[in-house]
Amino acid sequence: MDVKDSNGTLLAEGDSVTIIKDLKVKGSSLTLKRGTLVKNIRLTNSPAEIEGRAGGSTMVLKTEFLKKA
Repeated sequence: MDVKDSNGTLLAEGDSVTIIKDLKVKGSSLTLKRGTLVKNIRLTNSPAEIEGRAGGSTMVLKTEFLKKA
């Protein structure tokens, strides 16, 4: 399964990605700002999602809002 960022670049386990759009976090007042770096990502079963630590907690992020750092 190939996991690609918003630019079509392949992502791998342990890569770092940057958020390209301000994202509101469901169930929280937290907003992840554009340019936030998410290090050491983990791939999920879905090619459209990755798991990473951002904003002090682990969360699932959609790859359409990320680019490889």
